[in-house]
Amino acid sequence: MGLFFLIAIVISFLFLVFMTIFTVEQQTGAVIERFGKFVRIAEAGLNVKIPFVEVIRERVSLRVQQLDVQVESKSKDNVFVNLAIAVQYQVKVDAVRDAVYQLTDHQQQVQAYVFDVVRAQVPNMTLEAVFENKDSIATAVDSELTEKMDQYGYKIVNVLVNDINPDSRVKIAMNEVQAASREREAAEQRAEGARITLVKQAEAEAESKRLQGEGLANQRKAIAAGLRESVELMRQATGEPLDDRLVMDQLLLVQWMDTQKEIAANNRATVIFLPNNPGAVSDIAEQIRISMLSVQAADLNDDREARR
Repeated sequence: MGLFFLIAIVISFLFLVFMTIFTVEQQTGAVIERFGKFVRIAEAGLNVKIPFVEVIRERVSLRVQQLDVQVESKSKDNVFVNLAIAVQYQVKVDAVRDAVYQLTDHQQQVQAYVFDVVRAQVPNMTLEAVFENKDSIATAVDSELTEKMDQYGYKIVNVLVNDINPDSRVKIAMNEVQAASREREAAEQRAEGARITLVKQAEAEAESKRLQGEGLANQRKAIAAGLRESVELMRQATGEPLDDRLVMDQLLLVQWMDTQKEIAANNRATVIFLPNNPGAVSDIAEQIRISMLSVQAADLNDDREARR
């Protein structure tokens, strides 16, 4: 009988200790009530309470929490869009009592405020403006929640607009519009590139023709000048006056024979027909004399221009 009574005392003592001592986790506050009335907030660590008189009403986390809210609204251009908004909040250390007793469901309250702000902002914007101004929407929600939830013991840490999701048909249409716009820009760039290429080719061809013409003119001037010097040399070598036509024919005959020699020495399989009679040589001489006269006239014009 005595042993049973001793065991009962020990069990009662342990139960009393269990009902008296309790621990609170880090970043947590325990709300203590006495006969249904708030008494205090037990902080992290080992705590005691009066058994059967005080009870733990609720353990409140003081860490940052996140509430994801999906809001559907209609934009100014009559497009329904879903916004995924993340609200990061925490209970203020010095306002745990307000957070526990003033709101029945704080998450539902936060959602109501988010719905109210978003549905007041989005209808004033087009769909493109919603995408462009998502930061301003987040700022408006943050400002409203900070003002409203502060009186209930909650601190709004941050508000993020994580996603803007219009109807799938609207997204397909937007992608098609963007694709058409990019294709139009690409076509314009290709056309501009082709135009520049054609212009440059035309300029290059014109420059090439100009240089060829200048080269041919200079070549003819050089030939005429060479023939003229040869005539003067022949006159100086003979010491007698010579007929210009006769001297020119002789020079052309030599040139004509040199040309035939060079053609014969070339091993390319090219057939060239050359006049092989004295009359043809006379025709050539006449053409060269005309060229020389043209060159002399051009030189005279150049001299007159230089004197001016």
